[in-house]
Amino acid sequence: MGPHIHWYPGHMNKAKRVIQESIKLVDLVIEVRDARVPRSSTNPEFVTLCKNKQRLILLNKEDLADPAMTQRWVDFFKSQGMWVEAINCLDMNDINQLRKSIIQFAEERRRIVYQQKGIYKPTRAMVVGIPNVGKSTVINGLAKSAKARVGDRPGVTRGKQWIRVHPYVEFLDTPGLLWPRAEDQTAMLHLAYIGSISDDVIDMVEVAVSFIDTLRGLYPQAIKKRYGIEDIEGMDGYSMLEAICLNQKWIRAGGNPDVDRGARQLLQDYRSGRLGALTLETP
Repeated sequence: MGPHIHWYPGHMNKAKRVIQESIKLVDLVIEVRDARVPRSSTNPEFVTLCKNKQRLILLNKEDLADPAMTQRWVDFFKSQGMWVEAINCLDMNDINQLRKSIIQFAEERRRIVYQQKGIYKPTRAMVVGIPNVGKSTVINGLAKSAKARVGDRPGVTRGKQWIRVHPYVEFLDTPGLLWPRAEDQTAMLHLAYIGSISDDVIDMVEVAVSFIDTLRGLYPQAIKKRYGIEDIEGMDGYSMLEAICLNQKWIRAGGNPDVDRGARQLLQDYRSGRLGALTLETP
């Protein structure tokens, strides 16, 4: 059994209130997920919070995910009748294609509203997602400016701000929102792997060991290729972490492997894509 993770800081309650207060103002809810963990990187409460609204699921960071698995996820969501797109929010080609899709939706809605009410109304969209999945970066790319605050720490986007990305399309950026109860420890571990849960509140070594065990079952060659570990048969996750440290010469005084450094570097290598394009969940 892996480490137990439970994290729901007070500002998450504020984030939920922001979404509850603002949902009635929007026509489109854009939920940003991490393409590496599409199941874990959603808040189950979004379904209730965003009911009766058109919803677009963005599988972001597709460049860090297994392309074949991303396609399987796209096909799965489409089979459920959902609007889904996979993007790399740092790729302007992807952002421009996303912009076209949203503007097309807004134009169709604008036409229908005019036919029904004789007025032209802008489409307002709310961007939601758990911490650190790239919500603000998506908005900044669409707006072609850095009007939404962006940070590399989970949950740095605070408050409420409307951002115009087209003459009749406006976006509301919202704080990242996790859920208060963490019954699904596998999901919480996956969020720890990708950095959506702050490293300050987890045991990095335990999480890294769990990650190694997960990776060994899905992509055993990734660790071998990155760290030059050849013989992993019979080794448990902790032994593999020690072997990685020794091979990379991450050594403490006395010749012992520096597993704290190794754990941090291993998770950072995964988050940055240096271990390869890896997806941890299947539809």
